[in-house]
Amino acid sequence: MTQPSVTVDPDKAALLVVDMQPDFMPGGPLAAPEGDALVRPVSELMASGLFRHIVATQDWHPADHVSFASQQPGRKPFESIELYGQPQVLWPDHCVQGTPGAALHPDLDWRHATLILRKATDPGVDSYSAFRSNHGPDGSRPPTGLTGYLRDHGVTQVFLCGLARDYCVKWSAEDGAAEGFDCHFLWDLTRAVDPAADESVRADLSTAGVSLIESRQLTAKNG
Repeated sequence: MTQPSVTVDPDKAALLVVDMQPDFMPGGPLAAPEGDALVRPVSELMASGLFRHIVATQDWHPADHVSFASQQPGRKPFESIELYGQPQVLWPDHCVQGTPGAALHPDLDWRHATLILRKATDPGVDSYSAFRSNHGPDGSRPPTGLTGYLRDHGVTQVFLCGLARDYCVKWSAEDGAAEGFDCHFLWDLTRAVDPAADESVRADLSTAGVSLIESRQLTAKNG
């Protein structure tokens, strides 16, 4: 069945490129299988001219970040603890500030990005979403400022791609929809840390009002 086209209005659309960093790709400590396969198609989409607004996020952890298993005595990566009343997955050390694995992937032309947003910079609070950090000590989820940036630029449509499908891209899409943006999740331009979670990711995104599409459905607005 032919999938319907999705029109990209360059005056109202933004491409959100999430955490395209070596540490999330094969060989990295928190790799999404086949994450490196996204480099070429995401690069081509960034250069396509479809988007005037391209926002890149960059995971940027202090070395002593609370989400690292190495900072929790007796704990191992991928175990879960309770942090500030919420479940917190403990991760291998990854995307540590200033390390090669935290750099934006060198094979993407970041000159196309109009904003680079660093997240997870607070050692005591994790941050998956581009829009809000995870819950902090006071129970709130502090905003990153992205909502205001997009609204100030007249953006109403957000198209999401990058890593990882089941965490940072998913949370960004859900939060973007909650902020009132028309969010489109480019499924073929994401990869998951845990591919077995794909069906639950699809269900959660649909419940949040996020549109799941493929990049081949994108078409430029005429006129």
